[in-house]
Amino acid sequence: MIKVGFVSLGCNKNLVDSEIMMGACVKAGFEITSNAEDADVIVVNTCGFINDAKQESIDTILDMAEYKSKKCKFLIVTGCLTQRYKDEILEQMPEIDAILGVKEMLKLPEVIKDLYEGKQKIKVFDDTSSFVYLSSMPRVIATPSYYAYIKIAEGCNNRCSYCSIPLIRGKYTSRPIEDIVKEAKELAEKGYQEIVLTAQDTTKYGLDLYGKKMLHALLEELEKIEKIKWIRFLYSYPEDVDESLIEVVKSSSKIVNYFDIPIQHINDRILKLMNRKTTKEGIKRLIEKIRRSFDEVIIRTTVLVGFPTETDEEFEELCSFLKWAEFDRLGAFMYSQEEGTLASQLPQVDDEVRQRRYEKVLNIQRKISKRQNKKRVGREYEVVIEAKDKNNFYIGRSQFEAPEVDGKVLVFSQKKLTAGKFVKVKILDAFEYDLVGEII
Repeated sequence: MIKVGFVSLGCNKNLVDSEIMMGACVKAGFEITSNAEDADVIVVNTCGFINDAKQESIDTILDMAEYKSKKCKFLIVTGCLTQRYKDEILEQMPEIDAILGVKEMLKLPEVIKDLYEGKQKIKVFDDTSSFVYLSSMPRVIATPSYYAYIKIAEGCNNRCSYCSIPLIRGKYTSRPIEDIVKEAKELAEKGYQEIVLTAQDTTKYGLDLYGKKMLHALLEELEKIEKIKWIRFLYSYPEDVDESLIEVVKSSSKIVNYFDIPIQHINDRILKLMNRKTTKEGIKRLIEKIRRSFDEVIIRTTVLVGFPTETDEEFEELCSFLKWAEFDRLGAFMYSQEEGTLASQLPQVDDEVRQRRYEKVLNIQRKISKRQNKKRVGREYEVVIEAKDKNNFYIGRSQFEAPEVDGKVLVFSQKKLTAGKFVKVKILDAFEYDLVGEII
């Protein structure tokens, strides 16, 4: 039996694509292996969002190519990097045997069979097609047994001036509510207790299918699934977090009080240059509204520093705003000049300036994060156990920590705990990113 190994890079949306490709391979009779040394075929699902991600993808491809001198016969590359550079990548990286576009992932088993039949340097792309996965497609979940991602839409229509995603993934295409609910029910029956909704922009969900935004309606349907404990949605754009969405979170016992709202900047001129659909005042009002609506809530955001033409004054305006907003979680990125985007044609900020601004934002956020975490000392939370560290602390998350991107709750327990178990924990101490607690 042919053994296929996967390396999935980049975001959780890419991970879902990898899970779908693994499902297609299993359906075709192949075996999935997590050990590259044991694989007959290695598939690298790349990220091509920013320069650092592209470099990581290239390095990983070259690392995986080393296994071709051992058992591995073929190296296949798919994902965002191949979609962007389909005309160059095979020529510049002769180690690769086949490449697929982001809309052709279900053709992977066919490509593997073609390689075994002697075909060489295979390219599979169809830029006229669209692809959105459905619950009927087999999927091998790669996350732990207690949480899973559900991609509710593909592509993006926002056209932010710095972003290459629309060039790679195409227009926004939602999945039907019924299909998402069907998949969530199937996951719940298999024991997945936390469902994480993801898309390039979850708040635009349904606009293309139903003529109006329907994330709140989707959440209401998911709320009804008995065996689901936590429901989380990511990547919600500030202009679309409205009263109906806040209210459905507030009234739910399952949707976590956690808002992931990428703002990218706060200066109105920069926001307009970014082609963002919001303003400084709009963002401020939203933060105030969310905080007023909940006794305890987490707001996570991302900001982009060193955007073309960003002045020292505009950057300082962002810093002042971060100190005012006191985001519980923040991801900072240095602007990356991406060919084909409108921002790439603007006058660029020096690398050293970008780096300095990036480090300043991180320093500001470290203090805010510690201060926000300190507020949680003495409080009690339900925590899902994920692992055990070398110091014999169990590592877990409450509803206020998203998988993979946030800090952890370190739990002291005399009892043996297993991954996926939910326990009640009292917080005893707090650090910049992590909390420490004991089982009650």
